[in-house]
Amino acid sequence: MSMNTTTHLNFRGEALAALEFYKSVFGGELTAFTYEQAQNVQDPADAERIMWGQVAAPSGFRVMAYDVPAAMPWEQGENAFFVSVRSDDADEISGCWEGLAVDATIRRPLGPAAWAPLYGMLQDRFGVVWVMDVGIEQR
Repeated sequence: MSMNTTTHLNFRGEALAALEFYKSVFGGELTAFTYEQAQNVQDPADAERIMWGQVAAPSGFRVMAYDVPAAMPWEQGENAFFVSVRSDDADEISGCWEGLAVDATIRRPLGPAAWAPLYGMLQDRFGVVWVMDVGIEQR
């Protein structure tokens, strides 16, 4: 038996654009269903919004997203969560960083840290905070 976690991001009308962006950075396959496709339209404003979506890459990267329905409260919030991406490959992390950094606010530039050969934090153009690092074996 195994267990894994997948970050699920909540948006209001930007889920598809965010998933397309993350696919362009991390690769993989994008799957998405609108409220209309799922036959679950409660408000006409939601019909073309994403009820369920994900990007899944062969590397193991996976993120899910949806558009919070118009009838539910939603605020982007501040520092509600970080998405942490860790690899043992510096080139892989650097490549993903470069993709995410487009139109992002860099909170800490990607570089060496006391606990990792590479570490950085940015807030992407959708307001999601990403922590990227190259992991080392902890003793």
